[in-house]
Amino acid sequence: MTIPLPDRLTLPADFTLTAGPLVGHRILITGASRGLGRAIALACALAGAQTLLLARDVRALEAVADAIAAQNGLEPVLIPFNLEGATVTDYEDLGDLLQTQFGQLEGLVLNAGMLGELSPMANYDPVIWARVFQVNVHSNFLLAKTCLPLLNAAARASLLLVSSAVGRRGRAYWGAYAASKFAVEGMMQVLADELADTSAIRVNSVNPGRCRTRMRAQAYPAEDATRLPLPEDLAPAFAYLLSPAASGFHARQLDLQ
Repeated sequence: MTIPLPDRLTLPADFTLTAGPLVGHRILITGASRGLGRAIALACALAGAQTLLLARDVRALEAVADAIAAQNGLEPVLIPFNLEGATVTDYEDLGDLLQTQFGQLEGLVLNAGMLGELSPMANYDPVIWARVFQVNVHSNFLLAKTCLPLLNAAARASLLLVSSAVGRRGRAYWGAYAASKFAVEGMMQVLADELADTSAIRVNSVNPGRCRTRMRAQAYPAEDATRLPLPEDLAPAFAYLLSPAASGFHARQLDLQ
């Protein structure tokens, strides 16, 4: 399989969330309690999907659920889950629960991430390095493995991994975050190649680019955040990639800006 060079995604002019492109879809989103994950959850729900929201902050998840209910009356499923602290057995139990309650998923968005520290490699804290890889890489592997049977049970499904520009071209001082996003890109390519001729699951990576989130503020504390796009500006692209309208996208490294 040849992976195309990263290219910018442009939404079709006729794609609208309110037309219900995700009606009948069950979509699991990680890191859904705030920032980009929250915006993706709202966009998918507006497009008609039943959303399954995974994060460790229960109160924040409940606030997102309230926002979705106020938006169009849909009730999301809340999954309080600590990606960093969970054991392999916890992931297996989650898969069993999802299998029992839903039987299949049409979409999985692996969005949750941890920045870690910005530091020269020579000075990087090994414990922080391991924590970043647990959240950004190992949890993605475990969730993908857990959810593959559910995605395969659907007539067609989409798996999106959230990447970063520093995961496609390394940058000084970005340490574990950059290295972990390179791993995410590699995971996408391996999984996409494995599923290309054996499954109806589409697998792509998405680099959102600059966005007004808490993580961005941590990385660039002196930046004028008012000049950045809001997560809500980028979220419709994720709903599009999860929808049948994007059936031609597979094994793609996509940029939103």
